[in-house]
Amino acid sequence: MPRVPRLHVDGAFYHVILRGNHRQDIFHTPQDRARFSELVADVMTRFRMRVHAYCWMTNHVHMAVQVSDVPIGKAMMRIARRYAWERQRGRSGGHFFERRYRALLVDADSYLLGLIRYIHLNPVRAGMVSDPADYPYSGHRAYLGRTDAAWLTTDFALSLLSGELNRAREAYSLFVKAGIGTTGENWLTGHPEEPRVLGDDQFLSRLSVRLQLRRRLTLTELIDQVCQEHSIAAAEVVGRSRVRRHARVRAVIVDRALHLRVASLSEIARHFNRSSTTLNKSLLHYRAVEPEAFGSEAK
Repeated sequence: MPRVPRLHVDGAFYHVILRGNHRQDIFHTPQDRARFSELVADVMTRFRMRVHAYCWMTNHVHMAVQVSDVPIGKAMMRIARRYAWERQRGRSGGHFFERRYRALLVDADSYLLGLIRYIHLNPVRAGMVSDPADYPYSGHRAYLGRTDAAWLTTDFALSLLSGELNRAREAYSLFVKAGIGTTGENWLTGHPEEPRVLGDDQFLSRLSVRLQLRRRLTLTELIDQVCQEHSIAAAEVVGRSRVRRHARVRAVIVDRALHLRVASLSEIARHFNRSSTTLNKSLLHYRAVEPEAFGSEAK
């Protein structure tokens, strides 16, 4: 059965969970967690995303992330690949992380504060500490004003509690402590009718309308669009031609289709009657020699 595609909404909030493969440990030293924080800070800044909460457990991580116009998947793939490469450098082995991270699109108006509390109470629920302020690898102490993490956004959530910073921090502390020992919401499960979304029926209805207004191009429409931009007939690109100009346009189509999530590489390959390997090699080649033609993907 094919995987259900991610939902991307510009500016939306997501609860993201990334686990070690087979639940293996992904952090062994404080330096490991520090390096992971550096990678998150770099990637989130690059893609103009905001982290509103985080917790680095031993074999998995939680984040509350507000995306930009870039899908959350692009950021998570870059973080996971870079961290895994550094940890496994010089050693053979299988996948470092589970192949598919989890990401729930969250109704921030109703659930953001509760989600932040859930994330920061992870070490307490795991029996690692009794007070979340004793755990150094989460955003909780930054919300209390005890540490500073420039890449963590705390002002938005705190402003929901009070317009005065000290009162907001006090209210946040009381709110988190009130959650200790309670089960609360199941923050890992989405709406019964849409498991990719954490929100009520009204939020789901508004989201459905918004997504319908942003209907995706079909692959055929995208091919026609790119071919018109390059003043070339679509039949020439879809055909068996090996002309360099045609191959380059095909690479642009593949790049854009993957970036816009119009189709998977295998679907594009079937449409072009070519192998996925051939198309991917061509794409990598043109990204390397003409990065300006593949702006968002080549960086």
